Amino acid sequence: MLGDIIDFLLTLAKDWGYWGIIFLMFVESSFFPFPSEVVMIPAGYLAHQNELNFWLCLFCGTFGALLGALLNYYLCYFLGREVLLKICKYFGVSEAKFAQFEAFFNKHGEISTFSGRLIPGLRQYISLPAGLARMNLKKFIFYTSLGAGIWCLILLILGYILGKNEDLIKEYLHFVIVACIVFAAMIVAIYIYIQKRKKHLKNF
Repeated sequence: MLGDIIDFLLTLAKDWGYWGIIFLMFVESSFFPFPSEVVMIPAGYLAHQNELNFWLCLFCGTFGALLGALLNYYLCYFLGREVLLKICKYFGVSEAKFAQFEAFFNKHGEISTFSGRLIPGLRQYISLPAGLARMNLKKFIFYTSLGAGIWCLILLILGYILGKNEDLIKEYLHFVIVACIVFAAMIVAIYIYIQKRKKHLKNF
């Protein structure tokens, strides 16, 4: 099944080129349930075959992810929580799940738009509460692009090294996801420590 999907996406990437990567990552980064792994890993394989340029794939993947995140951001920014909840339920995002995204953003602050991009199940949706909170747009673009860029780079490298070996991709993708979650947790912990340190110094 995965092999058929990869073959289809390889063909799609060849036919659509970089525009296909932008479009598919835009879809993945919005609230549609579409995994980035099946876009960027085949793109990495095509880069290895010299069908596509590795760095252009990285740029297109990051840019597409940013566009999808901006869609979510502005939907929340202009429509508000109640209207968006009615829309999101058609894409499998319940009110309880939406509340979890909000809680993560409220707990970890603006840095969550970076760290959240590295966590499966949260990556596509962390931009929703950022829009509700009307987070500074420049910071949102910076953090989102940084997180999305790191994730796309990891997947591209995975595809570049492992190629079309389905078993190896399944095996190593699990370790990559765990490593990303640990890395994201470390970034959040460091950020929280710095913020607490700043507050502590201000009190003196």
